[in-house]
Amino acid sequence: MNHSADLSQVFRSEWPKVVATLVRDLGDLDLAEDAVQEAFATAAKRWSDGWPDAPGAWLVTTARRNAIDRLRRERSFDDRIPELRRRADSDRAETGAGANGLVDDRLALILGCCHPALAPEGQVALTLRIVAGLSTAQIARAFLVSESTMTRRLTRAKRKIAGANIVFRADRERLVERLGVVSAVIYAIYTEGHTSAADASLVRGDLCEEALWLAGLLAELVPDEPEVAGLLALLLFSDARRAARIAVDGSMVLLADQDRDRWDRAKIGRGLAVLASAHAAGRRGPYQLQAAIAALHATAESFQTTDWGRIIDLYDVLVADHDDAVMALNRAAAIGHHRGGAAGLVALNELSDEHVERLNDYPYFHVCHGEFHALEGDVDQARRSLRHASSLTRNDAEREHLAHRLHSIDGGQTSC
Repeated sequence: MNHSADLSQVFRSEWPKVVATLVRDLGDLDLAEDAVQEAFATAAKRWSDGWPDAPGAWLVTTARRNAIDRLRRERSFDDRIPELRRRADSDRAETGAGANGLVDDRLALILGCCHPALAPEGQVALTLRIVAGLSTAQIARAFLVSESTMTRRLTRAKRKIAGANIVFRADRERLVERLGVVSAVIYAIYTEGHTSAADASLVRGDLCEEALWLAGLLAELVPDEPEVAGLLALLLFSDARRAARIAVDGSMVLLADQDRDRWDRAKIGRGLAVLASAHAAGRRGPYQLQAAIAALHATAESFQTTDWGRIIDLYDVLVADHDDAVMALNRAAAIGHHRGGAAGLVALNELSDEHVERLNDYPYFHVCHGEFHALEGDVDQARRSLRHASSLTRNDAEREHLAHRLHSIDGGQTSC
């Protein structure tokens, strides 16, 4: 593995820890992020000749010193410099004071990013940027908006934090109040890991593990909230299939073609237990409904024997309760799998104008059109839809899969 790849792995694992520590120390999100970015830039130059024994501790120490230098240059926040210097010189320069300290630091970071003074879309975007370390382009892709739109969204959120003097502090009572937003953030992190928007690989396991850790932490902190249990169950079912989604050559494997013996049965079993506890509470929600759908996939012996009728019933409830474009698309896809291409196309055509507008830049929307047209023998329209889907995806594995699919439709004549 080369130096840049190693540094990228350190970034993915250490970014949220180092940012959380600096935000705790500084109480200033912009300053913390800038200081950490400078530390990683310095690491990229200096580590080419040899790595420190503890990369995370080195990054925290360097970031703190960067912050001190900036504060000194600006001649501001003089009261913060002594404490920062003490931390920078401490032998315990670690990303959090032990496991509990790290949990509190990261919880404080999440709660600050999910502050009610921020717009909901800003809360999610900021947490993905600050906590998960995703690029602006990756976040934009996850939410089906342009990169410039996401940049403005992040800028507004940061300005709001500064203007409202939002304090990043671990507070479990506040967590209960903000469960909806925090859950949405965790789900978005998992979604990016499950099918990366910009990474060359199909799956970013580090983000999947991060989301699972956060979902597990939430379940421990608020064990009586069924939607948190539903979220954890949903992620467990989905992540149980992770290894089977990628072939030896790195190409993607569709659900219908996956080797189910490679599914993680322990995760499926845990997911079923967690979902059962959520169901026992008698308060249904979107994560529980999605988890129930995922459970039907996880427990089916084969793709062909999947209970598609029950899945459609669950999607009917889900779409009726929560008017979401992607869920409506998933319902149409399930109808196509169960009743055939013509029925799938009818379901797609019945999507609202608002949903179609929302989904127009979403590759899977056009994949569904292409596959259903192919089933109905309309090869020309299938080609057009799949080529358009390929032009929209930024993931190399997905693009390669669509190229092979077009090749099979064209009988070997495609140039895509």
